[in-house]
Amino acid sequence: NNHYKDTVFRMLFREKRELLELYNAVSGRCYTDPKRLEIVTLEGAVYLGMKNDLAFLIDMNLYLFEHQSTVNRNMPFRFLQYVSAEYGKLTVSENLYGSKLIRIPAPHFMVFYNGTKTCAECRELKLSDAFLVREETPELELREQVFNINKGFNEDLKEQCKTLGEYMQYVDKVRNYAKEMSINHAVDRAVDECIEQDVLREFLQKEKAEVKHMSLLEYDAELALEIAKESAAERGFEEGTAKGLAKGLAEGTAKGLAKGLAEG
Repeated sequence: NNHYKDTVFRMLFREKRELLELYNAVSGRCYTDPKRLEIVTLEGAVYLGMKNDLAFLIDMNLYLFEHQSTVNRNMPFRFLQYVSAEYGKLTVSENLYGSKLIRIPAPHFMVFYNGTKTCAECRELKLSDAFLVREETPELELREQVFNINKGFNEDLKEQCKTLGEYMQYVDKVRNYAKEMSINHAVDRAVDECIEQDVLREFLQKEKAEVKHMSLLEYDAELALEIAKESAAERGFEEGTAKGLAKGLAEGTAKGLAKGLAEG
């Protein structure tokens, strides 16, 4: 579907200069030439109608970045699907059935989390956590690093990547203003205030309308997801309560009948 939209995070980092800045921050490198980086993002990776993934090659390594506003323990499995598709694209002209070893870039998986739920500053998620049978040394493993980029977390990372730090300043403004006014007004005020304070000024001046549109879509998507989760939890509680009452009633009736027969 060519009508899927980029999240604000992906809008910021889809350009090589900003993506290189983020790579330098997480890798400790100091590269200045964006041409060292080749973007290979898949077009099919979509979440809630929006694209929020980034994939690129640099120094013979493949990096897959993902932005998340909800804690998702299924990301290692999703990354496995992503990287399989990436390798398929990168080796499409290679003879995988031949005896010659096909060299592939080493993969690295990172998630930048800025949701409102509690999350550690840094954590590792593993594909093997999902295995039905736990193994001490699984033959297939995928490790994913999750960075909490909310205020008070990974401040060094946000200092090294100015774009990331300013992005979170914008997000914080939207969230704070949304507590006291409509989300439409909160986004408008956050965008205008950031431009005045030289926070993502050039980006917001250029992409103002699209940023506002996507911020509203992201907010609505997050809200819809939370409502769906709460509804599912409530249904689970109601079903559990009903089953418990039915079981209790059945057991009580059976005991009553048994007692009545014994006394009779």
